[in-house]
Amino acid sequence: MIEPHAPAPPGAPPSWAGPARLPVRPGTGRFLVLACVFVCAACGLVYELELVAFASYLIGDSVTQSSVVLSVMVFAMGIGSLGAKRLRWHAAAGFGVIETVLALVGGCSAMALYAVFAWTGGWGGMWADGPRCLLVAFSLAIGLLIGAEVPLLMELIQRIRHQDAGGAVADLFAADYVGALVGGLAFPFLLLPFLGQLTGALFTGTVNVVAGGALVLGLFRRDLTRRARWALLLGGLVVLGVLAAAAALVGDFERAARHAVYGKDVRVAEQTDVQEVVLAGGTDGRPLDLFLDGRLRVGGRDERRYHEALVHPALSGGAHARVLILGGGDGLAAREVLRRPGVRRVDIVELDAGLVRLARHDPGLTAVNGHSYDDPRVHTTTSDALGWLRGAPTAAYDVVIADLPDPGITASTKLYSQEFYGLTRRVLAPGGRLVVHAGSVTTRPRCFWTVAATLRAAGFAGSPYRVLGHDSGFPAGPDRSAGRSSAPHDWGFLLARPGRTPPSLRLGPWHPRTLTQAELTADGRAAGRTRIGGLPASTLVHPRY
Repeated sequence: MIEPHAPAPPGAPPSWAGPARLPVRPGTGRFLVLACVFVCAACGLVYELELVAFASYLIGDSVTQSSVVLSVMVFAMGIGSLGAKRLRWHAAAGFGVIETVLALVGGCSAMALYAVFAWTGGWGGMWADGPRCLLVAFSLAIGLLIGAEVPLLMELIQRIRHQDAGGAVADLFAADYVGALVGGLAFPFLLLPFLGQLTGALFTGTVNVVAGGALVLGLFRRDLTRRARWALLLGGLVVLGVLAAAAALVGDFERAARHAVYGKDVRVAEQTDVQEVVLAGGTDGRPLDLFLDGRLRVGGRDERRYHEALVHPALSGGAHARVLILGGGDGLAAREVLRRPGVRRVDIVELDAGLVRLARHDPGLTAVNGHSYDDPRVHTTTSDALGWLRGAPTAAYDVVIADLPDPGITASTKLYSQEFYGLTRRVLAPGGRLVVHAGSVTTRPRCFWTVAATLRAAGFAGSPYRVLGHDSGFPAGPDRSAGRSSAPHDWGFLLARPGRTPPSLRLGPWHPRTLTQAELTADGRAAGRTRIGGLPASTLVHPRY
């Protein structure tokens, strides 16, 4: 609750300019200032969350990006608060200018970040770090402006009627914190689902400039000169015009940016409840590319090499009547499993229902996955793999295939933890095998061998192998801003079973189209030569990737 006005103690120095000349009663004016504090706090937190979310999506590694944004922004807020002392004597005009600039910078920050990522991120060299540099710049600028708000708002509320410092600070921060709560909840539950990141940021900037302009030009207009009033009004209208024009062009901008990132064959671009799914090609004889949150998950030239190497060594080591696929919502791993005789049941546990829907109905994706979801042996569950395993029956599967995102992606680290593999071991029948996609052996060997160490800590013995791919130009790891690479493109796998004896790498009588026994043996030796010993296991409370 905001306490009623408490007069300053006797002997307190008067305000520098005396009470403000307001068009409303002082109590109403004080309420309007606190209402503006509420709105500005909500907008400020939305800018902050928007930077964190967009940086995590564009660059990857959400922990690092969150730390960078929050630390830089809080530091800048302190500097901005100190700098605002010079504006105290012109608090109304200064606050109006700050809100106008903040609305422009914060509202356009998402589009600017996306533009730099889309059109310069693939240039390599110094341009590869462009999104990171711009992220720090926006965090610094927005933090400076937000930090300058509170001292000026304190001066304005004291101009209405002087109040003891403790009471004024309590009222101001109460409105500020409640506004931050509303902004923090509005971002994931209203702005993102209904407006998206780009339009949501532009809408927030519009609310920001309207609230700041209304307070200064409506409540404190008598503190401004005629020239200052017109300057603030014109500046606000220009910012509103820029934000409105940007909002009108968001659709065209997104399409152009997607073409810059993914090429001109984009057919489907859908933001599901979990991730952005983009399908390029897949019709009229063009190869299909599947991007999940901007990372090339399925490349038209390489998808069969990847999925055959993932599935067939695991199925060749013994019984494979009951198969569990963790991830693999695109249906491509299931396609390879269903090619093998003797498979009676395939359970797919996929977090993203939107990806499963596309895999069932998109003509390009269904053609590639062989309509695997139409097979009556396939059963799908929409769930988080870790949570599902906790309630799964014991000894229920002969083979478990972990077709999951890269372990270096923050949201995926729990799916490569010792606890996760312990739960996986529990659902394996005697003699069962687990195969894990563990990232690139060539470019990220430490990450790969950390997965191996984690499997060993969970009671598995693993055999490493890798296969080379052909597609390049998109980072295979968690960092989307890495730019194009000329390094060999490969996928690393670990075939494991409970106990101390690792399973042998063999294909048996089955002959995949892109993998021979000689190649598999050579790929196992090549992966083994990169071995890094002494690495600790990754756990839920101490991820190592």
